[in-house]
Amino acid sequence: MATVSRPRTSETSLNGADVVIESLIRHGVDVIFAYPGGASMPLHQALTRYADRLRTILPRHEQGGGFAAQGYARTTGKPGVCMATSGPGALNLVTAIADARMDSVPMIAITGQVGTSVIGTDAFQETPIVEVCRGITKHHYLVTDANDIARVMREAFHIATTGRPGPVLVDLPKNIQVTQIVPDFNAPMNLPGYHPEVRQAHPEQIAQVAAAIKRAKRPVIYAGGGVIAGEASGELRELVRRTGIPVTMTLMGLGAFSADEPLCLDMLGMHGSVYANYAVDQADLLLAIGVRFDDRVTGKVAEFAEHGFIVHIDIDPSEINKNKVVHVPIVADVKDALAQLNKIVEPPSSSLADWHSQIAEWKREDPFSFDTTYKGILAQEAIAELSRLTADRDTIITVGVGQHQMWAAQFYKFRHPRTWLSSSGLGTMGFGLPAAMGAKVAHPESLVVDIDGDGSILMNIQEFATCNCENIPVKVLLLNNQHLGMVVQWEDRFFKGNRAHTYLGPVDHPEARGQGDGISPNNRYPDFVSIAKGFGWQAETVAKKSDLESALRRLIDAPGPAILDVQVPYQEHVLPMIPSGGTVKDLIKR
Repeated sequence: MATVSRPRTSETSLNGADVVIESLIRHGVDVIFAYPGGASMPLHQALTRYADRLRTILPRHEQGGGFAAQGYARTTGKPGVCMATSGPGALNLVTAIADARMDSVPMIAITGQVGTSVIGTDAFQETPIVEVCRGITKHHYLVTDANDIARVMREAFHIATTGRPGPVLVDLPKNIQVTQIVPDFNAPMNLPGYHPEVRQAHPEQIAQVAAAIKRAKRPVIYAGGGVIAGEASGELRELVRRTGIPVTMTLMGLGAFSADEPLCLDMLGMHGSVYANYAVDQADLLLAIGVRFDDRVTGKVAEFAEHGFIVHIDIDPSEINKNKVVHVPIVADVKDALAQLNKIVEPPSSSLADWHSQIAEWKREDPFSFDTTYKGILAQEAIAELSRLTADRDTIITVGVGQHQMWAAQFYKFRHPRTWLSSSGLGTMGFGLPAAMGAKVAHPESLVVDIDGDGSILMNIQEFATCNCENIPVKVLLLNNQHLGMVVQWEDRFFKGNRAHTYLGPVDHPEARGQGDGISPNNRYPDFVSIAKGFGWQAETVAKKSDLESALRRLIDAPGPAILDVQVPYQEHVLPMIPSGGTVKDLIKR
């Protein structure tokens, strides 16, 4: 039976593994997603000694553990922690690390490593994981002296959570893990050149922004993930209240401003709303807050918001003028900058009534919509119905990547920050289910639903076992069209409908050549209901519109993990759509 831990003093002799785990606890970590192996066994042995203070969750794949750590981090703002052994275990974390870097998610990835005496000899399960991850981490360590562990762990948390958040990798050779030391948990950090102090906007810059707002006639706020990461949603909403400026959000920014507000323009960009894209195109002032002018937003950069005066506020100086040259660049903490602005800002001198009226007209003419006369169930309808049924509940939504991801962004109404989890920058299929696990662990009282596609969920379907065995009752709304839907859409639009390995069923089936109806439930493969039940989940499938609401209610009310397999056609396209590299003039509505 595992012994329970006791608080450690600075005079207590510990082995390196115990120092790592004690450091995690001292930094407020209450859960770690960890998969053991030969090079990380001492760390896992240490975890058993601290089981009363730190929960260890065993994912069924290291990538699942990495995305679960992200789910925890994205919903709490605190760093998520994952751990794997050397070689293949460490490499299985790479995608999750890169994903965290792209979306600015604070994460600590701990990896076991072969002993220092055999590093570089191609020892069993050796890979130079620090070198592999050098370009996708915010920082990284290979610890070669056990006396450095406490300092390194302290630095890792500091780096991951200050400035622009991101992942930090700590690679620990096995002999370092078993070395006995007397740790100094208060050892000073040694980070020359890293100065992540809170950057404050100069008052002159804030005054310049206020003046730009005062003279604007067609202003728009373009809000991104930096607003959420910077805990600045309240300040953003206050700015809108004071000025009447409408808000559009990036995929990462959804929830920063409530979808219920009349001045919400929803998402902009490739699959954003017509009215958001029109408004940004015609704006005379664009306030870009916590964004990076991603290509999926801007399309052809030279023509993005080409008529507007652009203000860009971001904590990361490397993002300023990187993709889009702006008129007022402000490197600052978004929350502080907006707080300063709210103290002096005044509404535009000219009434925005005409601008609001124009936007309302665009909303009436081109809302997000779908064919309500379709006899079966469309993915958009299933998502909209889920949104309606959960409107008054504390709900967190995760997604995989593809059409279902875009439809969720369009048809689910997000009202609060940190309730929408999407692999936005890297676009990683398989993200949804493990991210939902991490979110549910962090928020056990919340309803956590993974809206997923059949292609995405297959990439980490083994986490069904984790949810059952670890008592993590997530829900999955599976929009099953038997295809890689977004790639199919591009095949239809740009490759004359030629199917190039985008059908997920038998290769000799007519669907593989684009000749089936994509609807018949008799041809569904694989049988997700049987698979899920084999993992101990509640599971059912639905194909009739009349059965959808009741099936969704059973999903929501299920006491344990549950999946609803909704059979949808593959012929649907995510619209509107601006082709890659295009402009608002190229916008496709149907």
